[in-house]
Amino acid sequence: MKLYYTPGASSLAPRIIAFEAGLDIEYDKVDLKTQTTASGRDFIRINPKGDVPALALKCGEILTEVPVILEFLADQVPSAQLLPALGSLKRYRVKEWIDFTSTELHKGFDPLWEAPMPDKARQLAVCRLHRRIGYLDRCLQGQPYLTGEQFTVADAYCFTVLTWARFHRVDLSDYGMVLGFMQRVSSRQMVRQALQAEGLPAAA
Repeated sequence: MKLYYTPGASSLAPRIIAFEAGLDIEYDKVDLKTQTTASGRDFIRINPKGDVPALALKCGEILTEVPVILEFLADQVPSAQLLPALGSLKRYRVKEWIDFTSTELHKGFDPLWEAPMPDKARQLAVCRLHRRIGYLDRCLQGQPYLTGEQFTVADAYCFTVLTWARFHRVDLSDYGMVLGFMQRVSSRQMVRQALQAEGLPAAA
């Protein structure tokens, strides 16, 4: 398999899960401005949507979208316990957090990538993010990870998206549970290795 990624983008989450699961995956960096890969390929021909991540399977098929790729990778190594069993309520709880991260956090950061951005529009976007992060902070009360004691694909995705807060100067200092979560995830050996592989700071 080959994962097409851009350092620090949402494609970091599948890399973390691949490392956690011990999967042997090839990585090809994508320049999103030129839509070319480090191997010299036209990325639009790989993923017409032009976004990372994209996962090339051995059969020749291409998977896109973070939630789908995370689920696929986790299901390759059930013993890694990165996603509960199919049909179980625990699995749906993990997917619930994946969807929350995708629709409320990931998309919540989208306006902040636009430049230049009017101050009022930025304030509104940041205010909405704070409401969502506040909810996340309350849910993390008394538990290390999103669904309890077990690290899952949802934690990898949520962690990845929240690393963007530093880049966009979104202050997380009021969210002690979130800060603790970020520290716990970033201290995991495979997460550190994934960050280092992308040339990113080892601590979130």
